[in-house]
Amino acid sequence: MTKTHKTLQSVTERINARSQPYRSDYLDRLQRTKQNQPRRAQLSCTNFAHAVAAASSNEKLTLHLERSINLGIVSAYNDILSAHQPFDRFPEIIKQTAREHGATAQFAGGVPAMCDGVTQGRSGMELSLFSRDVIAQATAVALSHDTFDSIVCLGTCDKIVPGLLMGTLAFGHLPTVFIPAGPMTSGIPNSEKAIARQKFAQGLITRKKLMESECASYHGPGTCTFYGTANSNQMLLEVMGLQLPGSGFINPGQEIRDAVTRESTLRAIDISATAKNYTPIGELVDAKTICNAIVGLLATGGSSNHTIHLIAIARCAGLIVDWSDFSDLSSIVPTLTQIYPNGSADVNQFHAAGGMALVISQLLASGLLHDDVKTILGDGLHQCSCDPVLSKGKIDWIPAASESANSEIISNVGQPFDSTGGLALLTGNIGRAIIKTSAVDPKHYNVEAPAKVFQSQKEFLQAFDDDQLNTDFVAVLINQGPQANGMPELHKLTPALGVLQDKGYRVALVTDGRMSGASGKVPAAIHVTPECSRGGKLGHIQDGDIIRLQATSGTLEVLIDESEWKQREHIQASFQDTQTDGRLLFSNMRASVSSAETGALTLFDPTIQPNET
Repeated sequence: MTKTHKTLQSVTERINARSQPYRSDYLDRLQRTKQNQPRRAQLSCTNFAHAVAAASSNEKLTLHLERSINLGIVSAYNDILSAHQPFDRFPEIIKQTAREHGATAQFAGGVPAMCDGVTQGRSGMELSLFSRDVIAQATAVALSHDTFDSIVCLGTCDKIVPGLLMGTLAFGHLPTVFIPAGPMTSGIPNSEKAIARQKFAQGLITRKKLMESECASYHGPGTCTFYGTANSNQMLLEVMGLQLPGSGFINPGQEIRDAVTRESTLRAIDISATAKNYTPIGELVDAKTICNAIVGLLATGGSSNHTIHLIAIARCAGLIVDWSDFSDLSSIVPTLTQIYPNGSADVNQFHAAGGMALVISQLLASGLLHDDVKTILGDGLHQCSCDPVLSKGKIDWIPAASESANSEIISNVGQPFDSTGGLALLTGNIGRAIIKTSAVDPKHYNVEAPAKVFQSQKEFLQAFDDDQLNTDFVAVLINQGPQANGMPELHKLTPALGVLQDKGYRVALVTDGRMSGASGKVPAAIHVTPECSRGGKLGHIQDGDIIRLQATSGTLEVLIDESEWKQREHIQASFQDTQTDGRLLFSNMRASVSSAETGALTLFDPTIQPNET
């Protein structure tokens, strides 16, 4: 057996020690709830009658059997989002599979699902991050009826998977299996799409031409094919052992896609509360599982959004994680993949090159993942280093390839694309921040230039259109944190910043907001904490101040005399709250949200104090 890397071991032990009182409380609550299975047997006759009133006669007979298994389906289906449209068919497949194996399945409830790609640069983005906690709450409502022995979650994209996972962890006594819809087939290369966006930003092509490019990229059912937050979710679920191996990157509409859905249903039955392989999700997700998720994120250059989401997920399981844990693991985890925006390949090509099975097997062989964890397949993460293949209508499992089918997409631990992970922690007199380095050329890792301060993306883009940014500078975009306006993604800045960098200017972004999961080639210090609206020093920066951003040393600072820095007045937010676009409904969430480094949580959590920043 390969020995676990000492840094991975020490970070895991540190998280366990830090979390001890909260994790113990969580497990105590879980243990109390585990008793007296199946829990629907504790329902009164009236309760039970309500729960099964609409079921068929045969289903009622099965549900009355005390040891029968009833699955609850929670789905993020809607048909405006390509990634969730395929879920329309899944519940019936799950129900039929359950019936064939003496079980039942009920559609427990739906959760909202919004797309950052649709709301990017629009006011709707101010609801995006908070939608994660709404999804967690909606999941809890769906599961509140206490009639289920196991849960099947249908979700794929950005806030949906974290929200579903947070919600199911609140019902930690229930086993949970995630089923994805898979990525859309490949369209035009993502790099070609990015070039079209930059040309449009420069006025070199028309809106019609840009529309043709975008529609050739986003063209069918399934997730976007770049390696953003949605596909990072699929990586996380596989490396956490919550989803069948290899299932995240099978395209919709294939026969094997339906076979995986059936097999996932069987796993949910096999690990249910009344089965011999009972595996509660609250016991499966522990400090080792969370560290494995962080390692997977770093090794694949995944979405920076998970430096928020993984912390929130961990807290829902009584585990306290911070950015120092990400940073320490990043120092030992090599970057093994190049998937757009970190390379030219898309996720379909990544899957064909060996996919998650190959990545997991390499990391396990190097001691960079904990193998001694529970998964939906049983004990040991090594069981997840395989791929499903279709054989006579059923799933067979084949072990991971011994080497990459394309070494320009998946490398190996001995010859990685980078010796460290794709994320870094920045600290200094401005605060703490995250930078995604995996898509940035090393020659752009360090930038020292005068600040230009902006209060909005619109203000920045107007300056770009007016040719006011043709110089070396650091764009400082303030008042974009969770408390200020819901921490919208600022991906709309990417094409303009890319144009300026291509012209030879030294440019960077510093903000308390987020960038897209597809953060690109321009260095960006994001999630600056404390945020401006909490008195963060980012709000003290003035035009012309020299900003030093060094990804290599982990430095983010303003070069100013300390006495003057202390006397600076805080820049107040210039935007006003409005009653349009639903934002007023989320004012309580903005008022109560925790910091980015504590997961930007709005849900009640005794581990988060009101003054925590």
